[in-house]
Order: sequence, then structure tokens, then C-alpha cells
Amino acid sequence: MNHIKKILLSVAAINFFVLPSGAQLLKKGNPFKQLVLNCKHLDPIQKSYLNRHINHNKLTKNLEAKTVKKFIESLDPSKVYLLESDVKKIEKDMSNIFAKVSRRECKVIENAQKTYETRVKERVAFVKSYLKKGFKFNKKTSLILDSDKRKHGKTKKLSQDYHKKYLQFQVGNYISNGDTEAKAKEKVTKNYERLLKKVTNYRKDDLWTSYLNAFSRSLDPHSSYFSKEMLEDFRISMSLSLEGIGATLSSKDGFTVIEQLVPGGAAFRSGQLEPKDKIIAVAQGKKGAVENVIEMELRDVVRKIRGKKGTIVRLSILRESGKTNKRFMVQLVRDKINLEEDAASITYIDRKIKGKDTKVGLINLPSFYSDGSKKGRSASNDIKKLIDEAKKKKVSGLVLDLSQNGGGSLDDAVKIAGLFFRVGNVVKQSSKSPQEGEIELADDDKTVNFNGPLVVLTSKVSASASEIVSGTLKDYKRAVIVGGKKTFGKGTVQSVEQLYPGLGALKTTVGMFFTAGGASTQHTGVAADIVLPSSYDVAEIGEDTLDYSLPPKKIKSFLTKGAYVTSGKDKWNQVTPSFIRKLGAESTKRVTKSKDFKKILKDLAKAKAKSKTIKVSELFEKKDDDKDKPEADKKGGVKKHDPVQAKKEKHEKYMKRADVIESLNILFDFIKYEKNPIKVTSSK
Repeated sequence: MNHIKKILLSVAAINFFVLPSGAQLLKKGNPFKQLVLNCKHLDPIQKSYLNRHINHNKLTKNLEAKTVKKFIESLDPSKVYLLESDVKKIEKDMSNIFAKVSRRECKVIENAQKTYETRVKERVAFVKSYLKKGFKFNKKTSLILDSDKRKHGKTKKLSQDYHKKYLQFQVGNYISNGDTEAKAKEKVTKNYERLLKKVTNYRKDDLWTSYLNAFSRSLDPHSSYFSKEMLEDFRISMSLSLEGIGATLSSKDGFTVIEQLVPGGAAFRSGQLEPKDKIIAVAQGKKGAVENVIEMELRDVVRKIRGKKGTIVRLSILRESGKTNKRFMVQLVRDKINLEEDAASITYIDRKIKGKDTKVGLINLPSFYSDGSKKGRSASNDIKKLIDEAKKKKVSGLVLDLSQNGGGSLDDAVKIAGLFFRVGNVVKQSSKSPQEGEIELADDDKTVNFNGPLVVLTSKVSASASEIVSGTLKDYKRAVIVGGKKTFGKGTVQSVEQLYPGLGALKTTVGMFFTAGGASTQHTGVAADIVLPSSYDVAEIGEDTLDYSLPPKKIKSFLTKGAYVTSGKDKWNQVTPSFIRKLGAESTKRVTKSKDFKKILKDLAKAKAKSKTIKVSELFEKKDDDKDKPEADKKGGVKKHDPVQAKKEKHEKYMKRADVIESLNILFDFIKYEKNPIKVTSSK
């Protein structure tokens, strides 16, 4: 069983393996001599991906077309430089690229880079000339930043016309931070000069890295290639020793985008940042100059954000908000990940039901954390302790909040699901070979730690391990799932395996998850039994929005009869469709009257009707700067940060959330309307 768990959790592990025909790649002498990624390595690395990937085992024409598309995107992600004719020529030259790479004919990849380099030289010359003469700042300028909604320019003139608008946005970004127009133009010019220097002095191994990343991303959105430097970054992040803001970042359309907030990190604790926020500028300390990071390499942005514990970094954020874009500054103090501060917690709520005092517990679980040791802290151990505490307080029901939980330790997810039924299967992982069957994980602890009414709160950012827990409890009809229409929909597992020293590592999707009912959470996620309006229910969030995401599958149900307890002290009642409808009807009455839910629905409607364009004037709208300004005390000085008070305020804000309040309302209805109220007793 331990071996199986290690396989499933191998996303957190780095294994060493040898490339096919790997001996030919090593020079004589020290077998661990650092290699430099070269053309000759590309073909065997591609084949190594295919040996491991769950869904791909051949170099097909379809895979080739996707690889070329992704490679062109990596050259010019914002579609600012390459012309439509350039793209067509690169596509033509890179036809049969897999065969060419196998023959070590990588010149076509270099030629694509040279085409991009030529266009950058032309465009930088144009920018410098235009900013010196002809540029007039105009706040009314509007443009489409999302490259998915634009095409490459058909002519140089059309491309330059768009770039003129793009410069308005870039210059406006500096002016809105306090620079004069002259200073802003000077800074933008220097940014383009740095870009030109970087493009003309690129390392070949960076080019091969881009190609391999394009290949891996054509397999599915979660497979990727780690260069030597990226592998080191991955090691740091997995060990949680990184001193920074605690956020997973990606690059899209020339912007650095927040993908996930790490529970316990400075960004998560601030309560100011959200997934899909764009970081458009970075500043060091309280008074450091604001540096534009649009079009900057992701790894360079990460290095600017990362820093020593206790130091300050300021981020300029651009966020889509209704029909407009909201811009604001966030000040964060770099720190190590603090699981203590954001571990599982419980809040007790008392109400009267038919004149009788009734107590329930609200358990908030931000992630499935675990330090990996038997005696160390873990989410499952913490939840078990909270349930024991809740039973001593004689709670009549529980809400398990996974609405902000992006996943984590699968082992803990299996154990947590098992706390609410006797014994049973929780999840299966498919393997590449049908002959190998599926790897099965089950809860084998016969104790029913809690047998009372259970509501699980989810949202579209609930992913991975959260989907396994909520999906399994739904399959067994053990809980009512409440929240957004569905969860994120990530039902795959990745493995990271190291290549020869110097060649980096492969991150490959090696399996797919299935909950006990036989359904994959891939794309479909876990649908809520009772849907609540959620600000996360937008089209841009979800596994099914990602390029080349693997399709969902279904296997035969593997529910375990031993999970159900129909009599005795551990008895728990299955949630029936008719009972859910009854709870849903009551919830709908409250939701339609709620001002908070009405606002969420209004914002969602605005988001759907949102224009494709962004206006430069939006950079100058009232900023939300007060959030990061220290509060003044009565004497006029700066009030010291009080962690206890900050935690209290954060909890008060959490308890005012509309979805949290309604999940509790549903739980109280659950207790009220259940025909055979469950008496909660301690289990030996």
C-alpha cells in the first residue's frame, strides 16, 4: 500500500531515470558530468514522454501540429511581433518536425527563432522612433490584450497600428504609478532594449527548452519540461523552503498570471489576491521603484517576487471586474509557508430548531497538507482531532468547507473521506497499460468518526484531492454537496522524473483519477447537489478551458458495501434525491432574497457581457491602495501589525461570505427535516 501511495503522490517526488539509448548521450569519464541540452537530446526526450504518458504513445501528425502551434505561441505569446506570413512560413518549415528532430536536423527550429529575432529588431526600432516622435498619450485608447481573441497582423502596418495601442497601455501603466510621461516613455524604451538584447543573445539550450515545452504542452496542459534551472525552482517549491509570497504563477499573453495561492503563504493570508489576477508591475520595499513586468520572462518575474523572509514586495495587479478591469497595489511581506496559521480549523454555530438549542460545526480546510512523516502534522490527523472535539461539544452536524482548496496530499484525501463512513474504496488511478489495471486506494479504518448530517461546500477552484473527497462522499450518498455548479475538473496525476544531470526533468501525466462511483473528475468535476451563485463560475476557470486537456472517461463503479452502516451507534442515513430537492427548494427561497447573491449574479452577468477590449483609462481609476497602507494609531503614528487581530478580522470576513452562511443554513435544514434524527455518539 505504501508503494502505491508513493506512485500516486509522485508529483512531489523526483526520480532518476535513463533516456532511451542514453549511454550514447554520455561522454566517457564521469557518468554524472553535467550535460548541456542539445539537438541530439530532443528525440530521445520526446520518446521518454511517450513511454510514460497516459494517453499518447506515438508521434502522430496531430501531435506534431499541436507542437508547432505551441512553439509559435512560445516565441510570440502576445501576437505582437510575428506577422501572419511569418507564422505560415514557420508552420511550413516545421512540417515533419518529428522526423527532422530524429535525424538531428534542428535548423528549422533555429530559423523560427531567427525570424522572430528579425521582427523584434524591426519593432524595437519602430518603438524607439515612435516614442521619440509621433507618440501622444491618450487615455481613451482601447485594445484587445487577450491573444486568443486576436490574430497575428497581416501586414507590418496593421501590426504597428496595434503596437501603437499596446504602447499606450505600457506607458499608461507607468504614468498611473506616478511617473511623468517622459519618464514613462524612457522606461518603456529601456524595456524594449532589454528585450532586444535578450533575443539577440539567446542561449541555444533555452531554444531547445522552448521546443520541448511546446511538445509536452501538446500532450496535455499539465505535462511540461523542466530545464536545469526550472528543476531547481521545482525542488525549492516542493520542499516549501521558498521564501516568497506563496503563489503559483504562469505566463499568458505577455502577462504573469496567478494560478493558485498556496495556503499558509503571504499571498493567501493577505486575502487580497485571487487566481487569474495579472501581475503587471513589481516593486521592492515600501518605496522601491515600480518596475513593469509585462512581456518579461516568467522566471525573471519570479526572481523579482522571490526574496528573503521579512522583506516587502509590492505588486501592481490587474483584475477583470464586471465590464471593466480593476487595478490596485498589494503590499506583501515575504515569508515561509506557515501551515500552522492556515491549517484546518473549526467554528461552532448555535441556533434553535423547534425551540431546541442546536450546535453545528464549520470545518474550514484550505489544503490537503502533510509534511510526509508518520508523526508529522497532516490534514487528516487535524480533521480527525477537530471531529473528536466537535463530538464532545455534541454537534448535530458538520459543514466541511473545501471551497478554497486546490488539492494536495492524496493519502490525506483518502483518510478524510473515510472519516465519514465505515470502510470502502475511495479512488482508483488508471495506468498506461490496460493489462496493469487500476491502482486502488481505500479507507480500511472501521471507525465511523462522524455519522451525523454532513454538508460539503465546494467551488470551481476546488480541485484534485478536493474533488476526490467531495466526489466520493457524493457517490456514497454520504453528504450534500453545496456550492458552485461544479468543481475545477482536474482528474489527472503527474510524475516528475529527473534526466541526466544538466538535462532537467520531465513532468508527465501518468494517470487519471476515478471516484468510487466510477466517474472521472476530469472536465466534469463534481456537480453540486444544491447550486449557489459563485463568483468563480466564469468560463475562464476550469480544466476544460485548458488547451489539449485530456477527455473524461468512466469505469465500472467500485463502491464498497462495507461503507454503509444501517443500524447501531455508527448508523448514518443516505442522502436521497427527494431529500436534496427539499433542501434545495428552501435554499432557493433564501438565495433569491439575498443581497450578496444578487450582487454575485449581477457581476457574473457583467463578466459574460464584458467587452474584449481594455481601456487605458482603467489604469487610472481609483486604486484600492488603502488595503496595503498601515493603519494609523490615535497619536498619528503607524499602528503595528497585530497577527492576532489580523487573524480575527480574516475570520470575521470569512464568516460573512454568502456561500458559507448558506451552507450553514442548509445544514440546519438538513437537521430539521431529516426524518430520523441521528444521535451523535462517540465511537470507540
